Amino acid sequence: MAVLRKLARPLLAAPLITGGLHALRHPEAVAELAQPVARAIGERMPSLKLAADPLKLMRVNSAVQVGAGLLFATGRAPRLAALTLATTLVPNALAGHAFWNVEDKEERGRRRALFLTDLSVLGGLLIAAADTHGKPSLAYRSRHAFDHRHPVRAVRRSGKGAIAGNTGISGHF
Repeated sequence: MAVLRKLARPLLAAPLITGGLHALRHPEAVAELAQPVARAIGERMPSLKLAADPLKLMRVNSAVQVGAGLLFATGRAPRLAALTLATTLVPNALAGHAFWNVEDKEERGRRRALFLTDLSVLGGLLIAAADTHGKPSLAYRSRHAFDHRHPVRAVRRSGKGAIAGNTGISGHF
């Protein structure tokens, strides 16, 4: 499974890294598409000054995509990087592939396909964000660390009461 992760992560990160690099080099090309999303973010979070300038917003978003994409591709903090990439992908999909706003049938179909592609990448990133490499999750480990310190509580939680037959004591009742 480790080989699969080492192969799959760069494949999943590649389009996000290259898209982020392209947007960093030419932010004006995507800033116009980002205008409606930037406006919506600015209305919901007026304290966020970055939302008022779509060009800066695209530069920051692109830099985050490149950085998180590189971390994810190399296996450094992969769960956090996948979650970060997922959060940057949602506004990109909404702004860049808003097929519901397009009148031309061919352009609408092209944008719908790109939107669905972004959704599938989002699904892969969410799976990667939950991937614990076969190790127990932090929540699981914290619950069981508590149980190991208190053996009586662990027995009660397991549903085994303090009946002599369940404790290993031989005898008849």
